[in-house]
Amino acid sequence: MLNGLLDEVMEKYHVDKDRVYLTGLSMGGFGTWAWAAHDPQRFAAIAPIVGGAILNRPTNSRAFRSGASTARSIKSVPIQKSEEMIEAVKQAGNKEVEFTRYPDAGHDCWTRSYANPDLYEWS
Repeated sequence: MLNGLLDEVMEKYHVDKDRVYLTGLSMGGFGTWAWAAHDPQRFAAIAPIVGGAILNRPTNSRAFRSGASTARSIKSVPIQKSEEMIEAVKQAGNKEVEFTRYPDAGHDCWTRSYANPDLYEWS
């Protein structure tokens, strides 16, 4: 379903297919990991913010650049979820990985993540 929606948006707005970036916040961070693992060729880069995955390992994770931001003091999505995914991506051979921790941000580290110009320079 999401692939169909993305296809429609890309066709309607003439999106550069080589520069599609995926991001999501909190549970959307889980969705970011899941979609990218399912269809890694669709995305030039992903930036899950406060997320992890239920997957054991991201499938074909070499195909996209990945970065994640998280806060250390979250109960709803522990930092270990992001750390596990970053490590799995590295183990799968993807060396283009960045992980930013905001130890004092609480669950809302997306405000700082999206305000950080490094996110846009990196992707």
